[in-house]
Amino acid sequence: MRRIGLFGGSFNPVHLGHLLAAQAAREELQLTQLVFVPAAQSPFKPGVELAPAAARVRLLRLALAGWPGCVVDEQEIARGGVSYTIDTVQDYARRYPGAELFYLVGTDQAALLSKWRQAPELARLVEFILIPRPGAPASLPSPPFRSRLLRGFPLAVSASQIRGRVKAGLPIDLLTPPAVAEAIRNYQLYL
Repeated sequence: MRRIGLFGGSFNPVHLGHLLAAQAAREELQLTQLVFVPAAQSPFKPGVELAPAAARVRLLRLALAGWPGCVVDEQEIARGGVSYTIDTVQDYARRYPGAELFYLVGTDQAALLSKWRQAPELARLVEFILIPRPGAPASLPSPPFRSRLLRGFPLAVSASQIRGRVKAGLPIDLLTPPAVAEAIRNYQLYL
């Protein structure tokens, strides 16, 4: 049986915390495939200014180079506007009938799952895999959501910290893959 992990987010930019969570999910869930799905615009972050979509996708592809079983799906960017997880999950449920679908999300989002668009349908289609976030409670969402906590490798780093460091002229080399840090410098992102 196919076991597909979906990892949605802004990835603004992708960093080692994302990659460590991805590696843990691949191992702990024995995923057949892990799909990174960059959002066009999060409904929960309406005021956050994102790097151009093409740049965020390029950074993801650089970060995932040489990672078998990991792919980038640009469908939310292609749809444009506000990205809703249900649209992507329903697409995967149609394309891979019978597959087990998992959705990776930070523990900070667990309490908000009931507010996500078509939450009952999401609860039916996927099991939520909660990524521990330092400082965020590790409680599981209430039924009807199926969920489990990823043991993983929690890392106290966030994309907003990285953007702040770039803007302040501070190094980010140990927080992102080297190719991502170099691309951020070369394309002068987040200045």
